[in-house]
Amino acid sequence: MTDANAVVDWLLDSDPSIRWQVMRYLLDAPESEWSVERSKIETEGWGARLLSHQDEDGQWAGGAFVPAGFEPREWQEHGQPWTATCFTLSQLREFGLDPSSSRARRTVELIGAHSRWDEGGQPYWEGEVEECINGRTVADGAYFGIDVSSIVERLLGERLDDGGWNCERINGSVRSSFATTLNVLEGLLAYEKATGGTPRSREARRSGEEYLLERDLFRRLTDGKVADERFLSFLNPNRWRYDILRALDYFRSSAMLTGAPGDPRLGDAIDHLLSRRLDDGTWLLDWSLNGRVWFEVDEGQGKPSRWVTLRAMRVLRWWDSGPHRQARGSSLV
Repeated sequence: MTDANAVVDWLLDSDPSIRWQVMRYLLDAPESEWSVERSKIETEGWGARLLSHQDEDGQWAGGAFVPAGFEPREWQEHGQPWTATCFTLSQLREFGLDPSSSRARRTVELIGAHSRWDEGGQPYWEGEVEECINGRTVADGAYFGIDVSSIVERLLGERLDDGGWNCERINGSVRSSFATTLNVLEGLLAYEKATGGTPRSREARRSGEEYLLERDLFRRLTDGKVADERFLSFLNPNRWRYDILRALDYFRSSAMLTGAPGDPRLGDAIDHLLSRRLDDGTWLLDWSLNGRVWFEVDEGQGKPSRWVTLRAMRVLRWWDSGPHRQARGSSLV
């Protein structure tokens, strides 16, 4: 039997960006307590380290998507550099930087004034062209209080007939992808949390959810086989990449907003998540994306990951709390 308390203690012995989420989602601490821990993100640990790398104009590494001085051969040899503005801002959102803080407000103002997308040169908060990037831009903008309704409208017009989205639509694709669809869904959910959404955005979010649910979050619709084995392996940070834990965490967050029970079609993904838990109650970081980062937030591939474990535990706690559980047994002990 797993000692859940020991795992929680291990998570708490970490960065403020993890501690406040443990307090809120696993321990049901009152907001007066977890908000104090959350406020430390700006001045301590990983959040403070990211903010210390910020340029005077509000950007990171001198660019929106590609760092200044980027050489194409670096991408070929080492992978996408993750130090640019869009990836850093998303990571601060995932850490939980308080969007109402003066530092956060100043940051998004400066980005709006100075940052331009490498494609097209348009202002940052007008969005890029790829649906994946725009989905995350909507998520960041809505979280930090920016009006991103124009990007939302663009995404709504780019939805495909099967209910989802695909960055390859511009190249002729008529079938949605798991990754693009989830990136857009996360943006639409953040927009709905911030504004209530619109009838069109809420309907589009439902259709995107149905796209993933019809496929049990990881199967091909045609033959029921695993669409991509990487979907069953857990990574952090995800950036734009898809795995079932990221998808499950999205559905948990969606249910928290709407009050709807978890869909039974999430059950196979939940079972896989349970099967990957180690005897000590933690989950491993299976892999991570290549490319330059400001610093690492995990101890390495193949080792227990606090981020993966936190997300897995809050998903399972949510799942066990509702009628969708279907007598699968307790997931936290």
